[in-house]
Formats: sequence, structure tokens, C-alpha cells
Amino acid sequence: MDYWERLFLYNKKLLMPRVNQLLNWVMGINFLCGIVFLLTIVYEYGFRISAAEYNLIHTVYHTVWVIFLVTTTIQIVFRQEDSSFKFTPWTWILTILLYLTLLPVVFKKPEETTGVYWVWVFFHHAYYKGTILVLLSFSQLSGILVRLLGKRTNPSLILAGSFLVFILLGTGLLMLPRATYHGISFMDALFTATSATCVTGLVTVDVPSTFTLEGQILIILLIQIGGLGVMTLTSFFAMFFMGNTSLYNQLMVGDMISSNSLNSLLSTLLYILGFTLAIEGVGMVVIWLSVHGTLGMTLQEELFFSAFHSVSAFCNAGFSTLPGGMGNPAVMQGHNLLYITLGLLIALGGIGFPILVNLYETVAYYLQAGKFWLLRRSGRFRKKVHLYNLNTKIVLVATVFLLIGGTLAIAALEWNHSFAGMPVADKWVHAFFNSSCPRTAGFASVGLTSLSTQTLLLMVVLMMIGGGTQSTSGGVKVNVFAVVLINLWAVVRGTDRVAILRRELSHDSIRRSNAALILYLLLAFLAIFLLSMLEPEAGLLAVTFECVSALSTVGSSLDLTPTLGNDSKLLVILLMYIGRVGAFTLLTGLVRQEKKRNYRYPSDNIIIN
Repeated sequence: MDYWERLFLYNKKLLMPRVNQLLNWVMGINFLCGIVFLLTIVYEYGFRISAAEYNLIHTVYHTVWVIFLVTTTIQIVFRQEDSSFKFTPWTWILTILLYLTLLPVVFKKPEETTGVYWVWVFFHHAYYKGTILVLLSFSQLSGILVRLLGKRTNPSLILAGSFLVFILLGTGLLMLPRATYHGISFMDALFTATSATCVTGLVTVDVPSTFTLEGQILIILLIQIGGLGVMTLTSFFAMFFMGNTSLYNQLMVGDMISSNSLNSLLSTLLYILGFTLAIEGVGMVVIWLSVHGTLGMTLQEELFFSAFHSVSAFCNAGFSTLPGGMGNPAVMQGHNLLYITLGLLIALGGIGFPILVNLYETVAYYLQAGKFWLLRRSGRFRKKVHLYNLNTKIVLVATVFLLIGGTLAIAALEWNHSFAGMPVADKWVHAFFNSSCPRTAGFASVGLTSLSTQTLLLMVVLMMIGGGTQSTSGGVKVNVFAVVLINLWAVVRGTDRVAILRRELSHDSIRRSNAALILYLLLAFLAIFLLSMLEPEAGLLAVTFECVSALSTVGSSLDLTPTLGNDSKLLVILLMYIGRVGAFTLLTGLVRQEKKRNYRYPSDNIIIN
């Protein structure tokens, strides 16, 4: 055996295991540093700190920065192709941005008259360094969470557990001294954090008078996390900055976000985040234009108001920073554009991310076809026959029908009742707004207790139906409700096949839709039964409205929420959690799944009627 062969064997058998062990230690150190860094941020902005504590905090920041520089260098020097940490193009960009923070250390501060001075100031700024460290911390934490999927852990339990973790974190953050004006109890903080993370909107305290600006920022961050979905965010960070991880991870994440293939997994995640930020950004601008100079706010307050309500509406949360919510007298007149914008944002958030992706692909196809036709390019343009999938068609048709039908019904019932005295245009706008809110955003432009009983019953039905699957809304979902009605009509007609829009629905879709509706009704009845016992003085309609609103993550209430006792609050918290995570998700995670059997029992019929 020659020298090179012995060196190769030594490198593979003795050196490489130690290198892998070193890289695992580095990943563990990065994980701990990420946690320490984020906790230090919480301490700095959550408590009123002294000068000595301020210096200590920035010492921790500097230490974490140095450790990240050292560990990143080690990962670059000893990186391997088969390592669990893979350097993607975006990882290299983030690494370069991290190394650029060394420029102010290596080079002295230049004179202010030179153009290099502003470059030096930019890379020396605390916000720049802090942003890089936050991205590194989130990528490390996300990588750990996504790798849990590779341990063959039940993805349903991971999804439910991740929401629970964020609810508990949000509860602790909302109890920080700088988050509220006069403090808040644990139960009210838990209720608010659950309502925000589960994008519900029910509150036991008045948001603008209880929470400071820092507390309201925490609420809107919890809403954004809950609206996008914890696994969507963590999967994006893990795959964007750390590679595509294992095949099993990709399959699990793809199933959660309804990606068509593994090749389009990252692009689907980018679509989801891109659509969310783009729609919320446009909504923020329109809301700001509609309220600018009319509410007596400063420019900064108007921008925060616009951003808060845009995120709250698109995520179907229903939180508001106005006293009395959207029924505040300051916006009731002359702000029709505000209500229309919020209603459209609620509808877009409620149709679901897969439908938004499908609509984007359709628009891109038509633009490409138009470009091909205008430029008269040589070759043959490949036409698509089925631009919209069946799920998109069902959701869009059902959403339009429910919005128009609900608007007409509410306008007819409340025209001379709660809408009396309003101009005709305002009546139609408020009818549209109050028709879109029960699907599932808890805004209300008029007091719900002033509505007629028939309108409230209609809202209960709209809350039960909810929005599209894999959206920010709750309820049984319009997809499920549509399939149940289509199946009912097929049974009435005596057909053995359930078809719609020239497509036959699968047997599994029908079974799951019927089961989802029955499960929802059972949970709603059990909740109404228990809450009526816990709150005997409340009316049955108010109790029913509260339970359906919580289970459907709507956030509307007949003024019952602030009067609930602690036991009732815990019940409503559980309903909001189940409604956001999904009863099916919890059951499939807790109940052992049976293996597929290769035999069948003899079939028989049950007397139905």
C-alpha cells in the first residue's frame, strides 16, 4: 500500500468522523446562540432596563456575533457534500453579508466628506448587524424544527405542537412590563395570544387601552405567524437558507402546503410569502390613503394603523387598534374605501394559498400567451386546456355566491333596522363588509347586538362554512361544504356518481367532507352545552354565537367574551386552538392509524328511510 492510499484511508476512517462530530457541535452551538440572541432581544424590548443591563445586553449581542463568525468559518472550511448542513446560494449570500459586518472592524472610520463614509456607516449600523443575526438565528431554529419531520415524528403533532409553543411564547411576551400599560393577568394574556396566533379576534380586554405599541406589535406578529402557518415559515427558512434537507422532510412539507411536486416546493413557499407580503402591502397603501388626515393621527401612527389592519384583515384575525373596533364613529362615515378594502383583504385571505398560486399561474399563462401573440414569435405556443383546477373553481364560485348572497340578505334584513339613517351607498358597503367578516374575520361595523335575530342566524351559518382550505380562515371550509351539498344532491337524484364541473369527485373526498362536517357539528354542540352550563345567565343565542365564532376562528361576539369566567375562557381558548389547528389534524395525530388491509368484508345495506 503506497503513501496516498494510506492517507486516503486515514482521512476516511479516522479524520472524517471527527470532522462530522465537530460540525454537529457547531450546529448545536449555533442553535444555542440563536436562542440566546432572541431571548436577549425579548429582554431588551420587553423590560425597562438600566444602563448596566444595557451594556450587558450589547455584550451578549457582540459575543453571539463573534460566535456566528467563527462557526460559519468552520462550516465553510470543513463542509462536505453529505453534510446535513448544505450551503445554498442564499446561504452564501447570508454568509457574505455576515462577513461584511467586519468591514468597520478592519477599516477605520473614513472622513464624512467621502462617499465611502456612508458605506462604512451602513455596515456598522446596529440594525444591519441585528438583521443578519436574526436571519441566522431563525434559520438555525427552523432547521431544527424541520429536521424533526425526518425523525418520522407525526407531522400532525408537530403542527399542533408548534402552534401551542407559539401561543405559550406569545403569552409570556404579552405579560412583559413594556407590552401593557397597567399589566395583564395570565388568563387574559393566554386568551389574547391564542386569539392572535389562531387568527380569531376574540378578546377579553380592550386592545388599544390595554396594550402599548410594543404589545400591539407583538399581537400583529403573532397574527402574521398564525396566518401564514408556523410550518410554512419554518420550512421556508430551513429550505431557503439550509438546503432541501431530507426527502422525507420535503414530502411532509409538500403535503402541508399542497405543493404539486418536490421541484416546486421552494417556489410554492416563495409564492405563499410573496403573495402575503404583496397583498398586505397593497392593502396597507390603500388603507392609508383612505384614512390619511381624517383620524387625527401622526404619519407614523397612520402607517402603523394601516399595516396593522391590513395584516389583521388578510390573516382573517379581526383585531383592531381603534376603540370599539371598526364600529368606531370616527370611521363609520366617509370611509367606504376602508371597509371595501378590508372586505376584499378578508376574501383574498379566505380563499386559500393554493387558489392564489393557481390564479397567479393562470395570469402568468395569459401574459405569456399575449406576449407570444404580440411578438409573433416563430414556433408553436403550447396551450393549456385546464388552467383552473377543480379546487379553485369550487372555492371561487362558492366564495362569490356567499359574498353576494350574504350582502343581499344582510342589506334586506338591516336596511331599515341597524342601517337606518345611513346613505344608500353606506348601507351597501356595510352590508358587504358585514357579509365578508363572518368568513372568518371578527370585524364589525355595527354593534352585533343591534342586528336582527335573522341576521345573527345567517352569520352563524356563514361562520360555520368559513373560507377555503389551507387559508387563514376557519370553519368547515367552503370546499367541504360544497362537496357535502353536491353529494346530497347526487343522493336525492339517485345517481351513484358525484360529479361537478365535468369532474367526478373521489370517494375519499366525499367521505372526508362528510366526516369533517359531522365532527364540526359534534364539537360545536359539545361546546355550546358546556358553555351554557358555565355561563347560565347568558342567552342561548349569545352562547351559540360565541362557540361557533371561536371554533371557526371568526372573532365575533355578542358582547359575551369580556364577561366570561376563567373556566369559560379556557373552553373558548381550546375551541380557538382546535379551530386553527383543525380537529382532523388533532385526531389523526392522537389516534393510531390502521394499516391498509388486503381483504374486504361482505357489503350490506342499512335502512335509512
